[in-house]
Amino acid sequence: MAVFRFLSVVALLAGLTTPVLAGKQIEFVLPSGNIGCIYTPKGGTDVYQPVDGGPELSCDRVEPKYARIILGPNGRGKIYKQVGDASCCSAEPVLAYGKTWKAGPFTCQASSKGLKCERGKNGFVMSRSRLEVY
Repeated sequence: MAVFRFLSVVALLAGLTTPVLAGKQIEFVLPSGNIGCIYTPKGGTDVYQPVDGGPELSCDRVEPKYARIILGPNGRGKIYKQVGDASCCSAEPVLAYGKTWKAGPFTCQASSKGLKCERGKNGFVMSRSRLEVY
């Protein structure tokens, strides 16, 4: 597990594709600590199964109001403004501004203006001032 975590952190900081092990979730947070994401691979994990079987990217924003966007394997993402299990954000690994993260079908770009994640033609933008799915 330590080797996986080390490789994931190194790849994330380098802006490379993150290695994915079956049944393992991957987390990252933006430098502000205001946005954090959890990637769940297809098939889920021992303790979490995405509704549609995954893969799934779930990102939370803390301020100015708590919100979550979930992007599954098909269609547009969904915005949730009433989140009952608010738990954002981990302290690391940090996805530095200007870097790109990739796992499964998802690609995310971090900037000081927020986070943009895509899966093919669908995706979302999350920032302090904006929540948008397409």
